[in-house]
Amino acid sequence: MKLGIIGLGNMATAIIGGIVKKGLIEGSEIIGSSPVEAERTKARETFGINITGDNKQIVRESEIVIFAVKPQVIPRVIDEVKDLVDDDRLFISIVAGKTIKWYEDSVGKSFKLIRTMPNTPALVGAGMTAVSPNSKVDDADLQKAIGILSSFGEAGVVPESLMDAVVAVSGSSPAYVFMMIEAMADGAVRLGMPRALAYKFAAQAVYGSAKMILDTGKHPGELKDMVCSPAGTTIEAVRVLEEMGFRSSLIEAMDACADISRKL
Repeated sequence: MKLGIIGLGNMATAIIGGIVKKGLIEGSEIIGSSPVEAERTKARETFGINITGDNKQIVRESEIVIFAVKPQVIPRVIDEVKDLVDDDRLFISIVAGKTIKWYEDSVGKSFKLIRTMPNTPALVGAGMTAVSPNSKVDDADLQKAIGILSSFGEAGVVPESLMDAVVAVSGSSPAYVFMMIEAMADGAVRLGMPRALAYKFAAQAVYGSAKMILDTGKHPGELKDMVCSPAGTTIEAVRVLEEMGFRSSLIEAMDACADISRKL
């Protein structure tokens, strides 16, 4: 098999879906494992992959192995497969909070490992994934990994020292944005707009604003100033947001998020 995935939850299936849709690897060349029979069956029927309940089989039969389980589960998984870890395979982790050093200490040696942090927009092909390789990963392996991780969004290489910041700015931030969209919709409902329409208007406004930053390359402050006419409606809304601590609350929330990430 070219690719093995240990774990078949939402993020793992987003990865498989992106890979198969882009044609990077055929479903017949992918094998996935899960202790949950329903997850195995769904992955096989949806993507045409091979399935197993044996994590050791995943490592033995795969060129690239992705760890895609919960942080509390990964110690058991590593203990189960560590005797099979060697330099003939590339390992990729999407497990939150587990450092490269943690993996190397748990296995008892250094091996080809890339630590990553994707986010939930991967489920709709719009993810952002941070990529941190260890010293044993060569450029060819890194490019293979980036190709896989780019199949469900964007991927970028960052130093591992920035991974807690990545958790705060992209890993957890969809929750902040969802809260903001919900609040915007509540405000629109208060002003008389039907709720379904309010969610559509709020979500499209956020989507379009983000796209303007990515497509134009302009500073967010410059784009904000373009909307704020003198003595107009928008600058008054901005004034209230500043008065209520909008930006500082986000910064403080990200600090708290990164602090928890360090402790995982």
